[in-house]
Amino acid sequence: MDETVNAGDIARLADVGRAAVSNWRRRFEDFPSPVGGTASSPLYLLRDVEAWLRRNGKPFRVSPAERLWTQLRTVDDLKLGEALAAVDADPATFEFLHERYLEAHSRLLNPTPPEVVDVVLATTDGDTVIDPACGTGSLLMASAGRHKIGQELDPVSAVIARRRMPRAQIFTGDSLRHNGITHRADAVLCDPPWHDRTWGHEELVGDARWTYGLPPRGEPELAWVQHCLSLAKPGGLVAVLLPSAAASRRPGKRIRGNLLRAGALRGVMTVQPGRDLWLLRNPVGRAPEHIALLERPGPIEPNTRVIDLLDDDVDLSPARHSGTDVSTYLAAQPAFALPSLPPLQEQTTVPMTTIGELVRSAPGKHVVTSPTGATYEINPLKVDPDYLEGVLRAAFARTPTGSTRLDVRRTQVPSLPIQEQRRYGQAFAQLKALETGLEEAAALVRLGYNGLLSGQIRPA
Repeated sequence: MDETVNAGDIARLADVGRAAVSNWRRRFEDFPSPVGGTASSPLYLLRDVEAWLRRNGKPFRVSPAERLWTQLRTVDDLKLGEALAAVDADPATFEFLHERYLEAHSRLLNPTPPEVVDVVLATTDGDTVIDPACGTGSLLMASAGRHKIGQELDPVSAVIARRRMPRAQIFTGDSLRHNGITHRADAVLCDPPWHDRTWGHEELVGDARWTYGLPPRGEPELAWVQHCLSLAKPGGLVAVLLPSAAASRRPGKRIRGNLLRAGALRGVMTVQPGRDLWLLRNPVGRAPEHIALLERPGPIEPNTRVIDLLDDDVDLSPARHSGTDVSTYLAAQPAFALPSLPPLQEQTTVPMTTIGELVRSAPGKHVVTSPTGATYEINPLKVDPDYLEGVLRAAFARTPTGSTRLDVRRTQVPSLPIQEQRRYGQAFAQLKALETGLEEAAALVRLGYNGLLSGQIRPA
């Protein structure tokens, strides 16, 4: 069967952004016609694309791994995972194919975004690491643990995880109904399937794992939290990614309260819109009096009294528990001012690239941190740090509410010389200062409301 490629494949072959491929399709009448795919993701014959690139003087290179991927793409989509698992390739080539596989099936597989993986790994550490819903193994593979154990419901994903981590123990099966992991870990990491109403509520009513209460039928996330705690050693760390709604749904308030009273829950951190990271510890000793409720990734510093959370709602949403110390309001009001907007003007279309290509073009040791906590090492003489930080913040801000599939590396950004990047970087820095000022203003407004409501302050 003829090898086919999509627009993303062509962009990689020619080392350009996807926007450039779109421009070629519009501008050149002799650009190859699609031979399959869909209107939004057409497929082209690889030989036709190679001939067109050569004819138009566009440099390109089809690596052996790329050619192997184009051969795999000829397989029916539903059998692509099986075909990948059967590929005889070296580890580096297999990882390349796996990355392409995740891109092609992102909606079906729902992989944990790389930025979120970084946040999870920054919160846990240990010699033995377990992931009871490991998928193709990305969280386990990224972890530093020497002994890695996982379980995965989908047999094909489990085989791929074993191929990626030959020394790991990967079990196949339903973790909640048929747990195959008998070990206990220093750290348990998990990005479980969400909103699965057929998770086994009826079969598991008397299960010994429900130390903190039987999870309601509509709260599978709280079943996963307790399952993960059961896999941790005493004092072991647990990091579970959950939908933000799990922090406040009324049916789960009893379990949330019991987790707090026992000292099992140590923090809830919002890592993306609609997605929280729950930080837990298999409790030993006295329960802490404070936990961390963080509205964005950052240092895990306890900032909320447990006793204040044990009310009728047991709402653990970080956004609901911002500070109410009105002294901040009183201290800020005499001199508070907002930075001004940077002067910006309209311009014609500029060449585009991607953040991933931007970073790859300038490897170095200068570290730039994204809003999610992910780090990028660049050469500041080739890529302006303020420019990179600005486009990272812009990419994150543009993500639709509730999205869990953000990969900033694919985001299109202007391709600029370093001098122009610095001018953009100054504008981004001004916008960041204004954004910070607006956030501080919003926080002061909330403090004003709370202070007036509680009687801590009154109109002058």
